[in-house]
Amino acid sequence: MNITRNNLDALNAVITVEIAREDFTGKVESVLKNYQKNAEIPGFRKGHVPMSLIKKQYEQAIVFEEVNKLLQENLSEYLINEKLEYLGNPLPVEKEEIDLDAATLSFDFELGLAPEITVDLEVAKDLTKYVLVCDDEMVEEQIDHIQKQYGKMISKEVAEENDDLLVTVSNEEEGIENETSFNISEIRTKTNQKKFIGKKVGDEVKVSTKGLFEDEYKLGDVLNIDDDHIHGLDVEVNFVVQEISTQEKAALDQELFDKIFGEGKVNSVEDLKEIIVEDFQNQIQPQADQKFMNDVVEALVEKTSFELPKEFLIKWLPTVSEKPMTDEEAREEFEKSEKGLRYQLIEAKIISNNNLEVDAEEVKEYASVLIKEQMAQFGQMDPSDEEIDNIVLRVLSNQEEAARISEQLMNDKMLRFFNDNVKAQAKEVNYKDFVKEAFPVEK
Repeated sequence: MNITRNNLDALNAVITVEIAREDFTGKVESVLKNYQKNAEIPGFRKGHVPMSLIKKQYEQAIVFEEVNKLLQENLSEYLINEKLEYLGNPLPVEKEEIDLDAATLSFDFELGLAPEITVDLEVAKDLTKYVLVCDDEMVEEQIDHIQKQYGKMISKEVAEENDDLLVTVSNEEEGIENETSFNISEIRTKTNQKKFIGKKVGDEVKVSTKGLFEDEYKLGDVLNIDDDHIHGLDVEVNFVVQEISTQEKAALDQELFDKIFGEGKVNSVEDLKEIIVEDFQNQIQPQADQKFMNDVVEALVEKTSFELPKEFLIKWLPTVSEKPMTDEEAREEFEKSEKGLRYQLIEAKIISNNNLEVDAEEVKEYASVLIKEQMAQFGQMDPSDEEIDNIVLRVLSNQEEAARISEQLMNDKMLRFFNDNVKAQAKEVNYKDFVKEAFPVEK
């Protein structure tokens, strides 16, 4: 057995594996003898079939199988021992014919080598790192939401601003016929809101669908029309009021606090506000953190320059595709996946340079934290260590779940690393301003 490598350039190599007959003849003979013992061929007793007949029928296939095993085992071992950094998997160079009777069998494999990468975090230094603050307006909005959520519905005779309406909506020509409900405040313009204010049960309101709600998804829900037909719809529809109701807010008293949080855990509006702010930080700040991480990744991919073994990867992609791919389809797939591949290489470099690898014990501890948090959401505040360990063992025995948790842990590690090492500009904003600045709506 002899393995050599010829580097064609910095990104492409050809590995040649030479297998001598003595490398596999012993194994082939052993397999043939086993076949002879068990072969059942008409005209011969079991175990007494002539070896010449066994060889004629099975030898070529056995040689091919044993040679293939040697190739896979020794090629893998070679790549590990040489500590080669490569992309995809080695691709066999096709031959018109393989002479399995030759004294030495030679096989070539194309290999795409990973590029040398230098990661400079300075390319991301001009980014904005949003720090979300829960201002008084947001706290009051959340308190209002809680009061409405735990309040009660009251029927009304005349519709006023912010009332809920149960209506039937129709347009015979468009085939629209639906019963639905919405709050008058959800209607986009004051002009259209006024058309519903003052109405009673049984009254009709005719209004155009164009710009009726803030987005077309809401309009689609109200009219019960799918997204393909709702876009740009501009017709007159007829609303008939069936019910009018309003939400009577729950009083901010001890009974409400105990109902939501448990007896004695919240004793005042100030306590409630503190919990709202804390929950806000736990639930909303991760959105800003993820936005920051996405921006760092985008900057690193855009500004970290290196070449890839493109032609090799285009040839490799069809070998891992679930369905056959043409050369053109493979090129298109490469273009779509190139950005992700570039970041994988950049991330791997950062992980290697900064010892950010994830080990099994870390995954177990991280899974424990996730499970405790999930149990707490369902009121199980103090589970035993044994109970947690049993759940962790069961969850991590599922390979998909284990991979998902490992990936989530690595994502958290990368976020902490970027927070500590990328010199971005911190900016405190409330949630509404964050959405406007971070995700501006195209006009």
